[in-house]
Order: sequence, then C-alpha cells, then structure tokens
Amino acid sequence: MYDETKYLIAGDKALVMEFGNSISEEVNNKIRSMAAAIETKNIKGIVELVPTYRSLMIHYHPLEISYNKLMDTLNELENQLETIELPAPQIIEIPTLYGGEYGPDIENVAKHNQLTVEEVIKIHTSSEYLIYMLGFTPGFPYLGGMDSKIATPRLESPRTKINAGSVGIAGGQTGIYPIDSPGGWQLIGRTPIPLYDPRRETPILLKAGNYIVFKSIGANEYKEIEEAVKKGTYHYKSYPKKEGSDQHGTS
Repeated sequence: MYDETKYLIAGDKALVMEFGNSISEEVNNKIRSMAAAIETKNIKGIVELVPTYRSLMIHYHPLEISYNKLMDTLNELENQLETIELPAPQIIEIPTLYGGEYGPDIENVAKHNQLTVEEVIKIHTSSEYLIYMLGFTPGFPYLGGMDSKIATPRLESPRTKINAGSVGIAGGQTGIYPIDSPGGWQLIGRTPIPLYDPRRETPILLKAGNYIVFKSIGANEYKEIEEAVKKGTYHYKSYPKKEGSDQHGTS
C-alpha cells in the first residue's frame, strides 16, 4: 500500500484514488472504507463509485461539484477513515457441479499441477475467497485466495461462448461467469444459481468485500437447485464470516 494515496484525473468527470500497486486485503479494506465514507457523506454531485483491486474511481458531475471542492472533500474523508466501521463480511455459498460437460477443463488443471481431479476439487472448495471487485460482465467476481497448487494458464484459444454459471481458473485466479460470454478460462465446473438476474430486486448477487465458498454437489442436486431457482423457491445460503478463521459456517 502506498504511504500516500495518489489522486489521478480520469477525464473531466472522474477522479481515481489509487491506494497501492498490489492485490491485498489491506488495500481492499481501505477502498471499501473510502467508498463507505463517501456514501455516508452523501456528497452532492457524485454520480457513481467504481472499486477495483487497488483503486476507487469516483464519477462526478462537474457542474454540481468542482474538481477542487471534490479533492478537498475526499482528502478530509480520507483523514477520517479510522472512524469508519465496515459491515461484517458475509460468506455466500456457491454450489458447484465439477467436471464432466460442465467442467471440461478440470483434467487440464489436474494434469498441469500433477494432481487428481478429486484433489483439484478438494483444494478449490477449501478456501474462502474474498470478492475484491465486480466487473468484465455484470456481476463477474474478481476473487482472491485461490491456492497456488491449482493455478493454471488460460486456454491458448478462448471459447466464443461460455455458459452462465461456469466456474473457471486463469493463472492464479478463479471466477464465475455470470452471463453467457466469450472467455479463455479453464472451466472446472458450473453453478446452477444465477449471479446476475435482471428480474431480481437486487440483480447482482455478490458484493465486493464479502466472501464466497464453493460447495461440490452432484448432478441430482444441481437439477434440484436449478428447478428451485426457476420456481423462485431457492434460498441462497450465506452466513457471517468468522473473524480470523477460514472455516466454513452453516446457513
């Protein structure tokens, strides 16, 4: 993390606060704290906040708040960040059917790392993954915390279509495709729960600052959850994260 935050101009309607040059929970906590402080202040003229791995972009209306006024306000808030209490993070459970037609690249991941498919699944389901940010497509989570034992390079030739719900690995990252889209990640499984649903009251399921865990399920349970989602009877499983632990709780 930088000793001093960098303020970068991004056109005539946006400003970027850059807090560091690495992916870390410390930087992420500062980004979340700053975003919470801005939202609490309810500053007239600020249009949108866009958190990333190491920065926070602030879109603003220059006719409602000047650049200099915005800078003064942000500096003042940054000096008060220690007083910001972030909400306790939640863990969202992501049921996932690994391998087969839903995870056609899981054997590539296993072979690349000299593991069995079962070991890949065990490692992938043993971590709590921090959601650093959302982007790329609506609700796509950029996650931290994947074990390097299953890190695998992207596909040499990306697919033109990857089905929504597909769980993949690219380098040292893992993620979930919220909608059908092209992509070059190694697909290891698929979840039946929609991360993005425009008909839901809250269209995007996940939120930066929370965590997810992957739970391995069988084909029958996948179909049951898929049907429950269609009927609107599926209950998403979440629980508070236990501070200082990486143990899975219960819903």
